[in-house]
Amino acid sequence: MGLLSFIKDVGEKLFGASEAQAATVDELKKELDKHGLNAEGLDIQVNGDKVTVSGEAASTEDAEKIALALGNTVGVAQVDNQLSAKQASPDAKMYTVQKGDNLWKIAEAQYGAGQGAKHTVIFEANKPMLSHPDKIYPGQVLRIPPLN
Repeated sequence: MGLLSFIKDVGEKLFGASEAQAATVDELKKELDKHGLNAEGLDIQVNGDKVTVSGEAASTEDAEKIALALGNTVGVAQVDNQLSAKQASPDAKMYTVQKGDNLWKIAEAQYGAGQGAKHTVIFEANKPMLSHPDKIYPGQVLRIPPLN
């Protein structure tokens, strides 16, 4: 899946994390559990501000969500997503939220003019990390799934 970049001073603050260092593997696994993402059988390694995750996820969507849940935490600048998926599907694009963005505006930019109503697709693709469509923040990385 590849290397994803994050802004390491934004995101969920986990115990033991700082802007210079990602949280421990145990804390990152707790973060995955909090979002209902299965960390069982995954190999997660932390090296400073880089997290590497490998193993097998149930689907491409789960693999992407796992990488985003790990990366959208304070102290993580990169996630090397080496996960494979039992059920493969087309990869989503990743988008870093900018100041002034909202999901409607992102949908218009990513899917084309007149497609703002597709913001619900982006919201659903980022659950459970997003709890409400209005709760996004600059620097957060979101999944933008392809439209069927």
